[in-house]
Amino acid sequence: MSALSGPNTRYLIPALLILLGYLLGSLLSAYWIGQWVGGKDLRDYGSGALGGSMVYEHVGRRWVVPVVVFDVLKATVPAALALWLDQGYGVAAAAGLAAAVGHNWSIWHRFHGGRGMGTFAGVWLAVYWPGVLWMIGWIGLGWRLGDSAPWLFVSLITLPILSWLTGGPDAVAPLAGAMILVTLLKRLEANRRPLPPPGPQRRRVILLRLLLDRDLAAHNEWIRQQPDEKREG
Repeated sequence: MSALSGPNTRYLIPALLILLGYLLGSLLSAYWIGQWVGGKDLRDYGSGALGGSMVYEHVGRRWVVPVVVFDVLKATVPAALALWLDQGYGVAAAAGLAAAVGHNWSIWHRFHGGRGMGTFAGVWLAVYWPGVLWMIGWIGLGWRLGDSAPWLFVSLITLPILSWLTGGPDAVAPLAGAMILVTLLKRLEANRRPLPPPGPQRRRVILLRLLLDRDLAAHNEWIRQQPDEKREG
């Protein structure tokens, strides 16, 4: 890779990889499946997030597989490419994280997007593959207990410990911290869904968003909302 090293490419290649990550991340397969298969704009259904969960609920369970595979790979590709180009784990983590940011705030969909869990898994697949199993394990436990949203934080908070015990790369801890920050920002922003007026109800919704990634306490009621119900809400 000597042809790709030197002062002229020291910052150019990392910048291009990060840009590639963001642009790939901004390609939202859930939106395409919703339109092509279900004839629906999934932004008007359920949580409004453009990800596998809304495809599962409002299009069809079998279509979750291609959505998840695409979401994982679009983060894995730029991160793995950075490693292949000898740019190091820091650049790989940044390129993969950029894909997650693109997924959450897509330039192709007016900065609307999904929640980023699939893209997080894609980054770990390239940077530190045990992180994929660790994250899936905690989220799966949460799903069995009735709600996976809080357990994403548990997986990310504890993942640096696993990396330290197994001799993982130094990039794991800052990457996990950045993922936590991205998740908090996305949950608060909630695809620009308006908050209630100032008062107890607003504080309750903010807390629900941060902890459970939704505005309603009842999970099924939240994800199964129809367009008319959302407009009434």
